[in-house]
Amino acid sequence: MRLLKDLSLSAVVAGFVAVLVAFSASAVIIFQAAGALNATPAQTASWLLALGVATGVTSITLSLRYRVPVLTAWSTPGAALIVTSVNGVTMPQAIGAFMVCSALIVLVGMTGWFEKAMSRIPATLGAAMLAGVLLRFGLDGFAGLEHQLLLVGLMVAVYLVARRFAPRYAIPLVLVTGVAIVAVQGHLGGAPITWQIARPVFVMPEFSLKAIASLALPLFVVTMASQNVPGVAVLHAAGYRPPISPLITWTGFSSLVLAPFGAFAMNLAAVVAAIGMNEDVHPDRDRRYVAGVAFGGLFIVVGLLGATVTQLFAMFPKEMVLALAGLGLLSTIGNGLASALGDEKRREPAIITFLVTASGLHLFGIGSAFWGIALGLLATVVLHAPLGGTKVE
Repeated sequence: MRLLKDLSLSAVVAGFVAVLVAFSASAVIIFQAAGALNATPAQTASWLLALGVATGVTSITLSLRYRVPVLTAWSTPGAALIVTSVNGVTMPQAIGAFMVCSALIVLVGMTGWFEKAMSRIPATLGAAMLAGVLLRFGLDGFAGLEHQLLLVGLMVAVYLVARRFAPRYAIPLVLVTGVAIVAVQGHLGGAPITWQIARPVFVMPEFSLKAIASLALPLFVVTMASQNVPGVAVLHAAGYRPPISPLITWTGFSSLVLAPFGAFAMNLAAVVAAIGMNEDVHPDRDRRYVAGVAFGGLFIVVGLLGATVTQLFAMFPKEMVLALAGLGLLSTIGNGLASALGDEKRREPAIITFLVTASGLHLFGIGSAFWGIALGLLATVVLHAPLGGTKVE
């Protein structure tokens, strides 16, 4: 079997590091997203199970199929968007919105409309919406300094030092630091951990126009623009050219099937994907796909232990969790702002999109992410459309 022949310790370690970075940087936001929908502990564990299985199966299957390190992931910005966009939306309605979002991903993948669909929304507006959605998490992360100065302060210090000398391990080191400080202070709360396998919890979807407008469509845009576009760019930058449409299709299909269990949106990984594609994985680029397989296998294990992971995170103080989320999203917020404001000609519509999205505005039951994009597009048309036509520059 070729996989056994190509197996290497460095590739497996790369897969493990990618899992650690991906999970420690974004799992806390999944808990917040599930909590925003009043999910029970069993439902939250089911979300982790569904997302872990979807990540694992697609990463393994696609990496083996194309012999390329294809690392997939759930949409971290999408999870943040759920937190800010589900006001008045029930769990069944949110599940229906997840299915609509996934169906749209499958559609653009199968038809090859990926680039065309994204070209309808200027990249600056997508980046501005992303930064606006994530701003709250960055602010909350540093607000913890007021009540937990030592804990959050040391987490920030470790993050800065690690970003200077070992950027790949910054978030795992921050997590270890936070856990160590909380343990020394004796602030670990909750009942003793019980190790258990997560069980899928099915939620019958409901399809609501309000949920589709305020959640499904912005989730689709965020997932495609801020996750799949960079994911493709990482593959190309590493010299890999697999057919993109099948990759998009299968990530969308996995979340479509598992949405009733909590898989809200799947996409190509970007930042963590780079961990599995560099020369440290293996000198032979044709053998680096093993990192994608290892990544997928480990994520299935993480998903199966979703209930235990839920208990572990419930033990830690809120300030630690918020600081971890904020620091984990710091570079994403920065990249979003840089992309949004880099084009001086489109800067004003991007600022409007950013501010409206960050404001938390809700009109007619529709969340701020939708209105941010809508007003940004309106500003783009008014400011940049030729007077003799409707085409936007």
